[in-house]
Amino acid sequence: MTEELITQTKEQTKNKSKFQRIWRGIIGFIGADNLSLIFALIILVLLITIASPWFGFKGGDKFFTWQNLWNSLAQAIVVVGLLAIGETVVIIAGGLDISVGSIASLGSVAAASVLVGIGTVGAMRILPTDNVFIAVLAGILIGVLAGVINGFVVTVLRVNPIIATLGTLAAFAGFAFLLAPEGKPIGVLTQPQFTWLAQGRFLTGVNVPALGGSNWTGIPVLTVIFVIVTLLVHVLMTFTDFGRAIYAIGGNATAARLAGINLSRIKMLMYMLSGGIAGLAGVLLTARTTSGNPVNGTGLELQAITAVFLGGAATAGGKGTVFGTFIAVIMVGVLNNGMNLLGFNTFTQKVALGFLLIAAVAISQWRQARAERARTRAERI
Repeated sequence: MTEELITQTKEQTKNKSKFQRIWRGIIGFIGADNLSLIFALIILVLLITIASPWFGFKGGDKFFTWQNLWNSLAQAIVVVGLLAIGETVVIIAGGLDISVGSIASLGSVAAASVLVGIGTVGAMRILPTDNVFIAVLAGILIGVLAGVINGFVVTVLRVNPIIATLGTLAAFAGFAFLLAPEGKPIGVLTQPQFTWLAQGRFLTGVNVPALGGSNWTGIPVLTVIFVIVTLLVHVLMTFTDFGRAIYAIGGNATAARLAGINLSRIKMLMYMLSGGIAGLAGVLLTARTTSGNPVNGTGLELQAITAVFLGGAATAGGKGTVFGTFIAVIMVGVLNNGMNLLGFNTFTQKVALGFLLIAAVAISQWRQARAERARTRAERI
């Protein structure tokens, strides 16, 4: 009997140890900060779907429907998500790109202009019209060009990144109006192959049960593009010398330079990457709204920056993950979507977003101070 009890105890200890290893592995993969963010996301969803009726709000029951999850939420987060993914790279390096919203506007107008052959770029007839690939490429390339300008101002002229991109925010917004014919939107409604980027669906024929009275409509092409870009940037930041250089510059720029990292080159590349992704976001905005509008990206930079800091990036740089930003983008999207369902107006949503940004930066500063205190204690020991 005693031997059986000992064997049973050993087996329980072994199973417990195995569970602990699995749990530590999960936390290590997700990250402790990201785990708390996922928990906060779950709480937010519960507030929208279950707790909102307690306070007299209606509409939360529509959250878990295919119509809302795929058509409203999944598509709404894509453009802001792309801007945030590009912004993550810049903020980890200790910089900031406030101009991403205006770059998205540039990409939006450029893609539409090339596609239909009107506007400043399209009227030149340098690039073939009615070609979806060329139009998408034009939007991305003008974003990369905007990134080169940002990188030049920051690295060569040595202007503070906040001041530099605040200036280009206004300049690029003006250029977007100059590219459009008389500053007016360029319609692309007659280009179904292009608008498919926003209206197309994958796996529409899969037999999936209805959810909340809403039938399965397939996975939006927009969402697939966002996930692919996120994965590519995650790989870039995690497994390449470029990604390691970005973290090194954000952690200690002087040490990174002494280690042989070309700061100017890396910063130029990171602004080009951020600009190119913002240009792609502008292209998808055009496909979604069926027009290349000079104001398409206005104000989106606030949501993107909020998501990056909410995802765990440090204001001083050197800390943050693409995965954390991805979760934070979903959280910001759920907040906006939930407030729409519950009947809050746009102005209230802006107030909530503003306070969320303040809270995200405050949490980032608190984490940074806590890490500094822990490092100081370790040095004393």
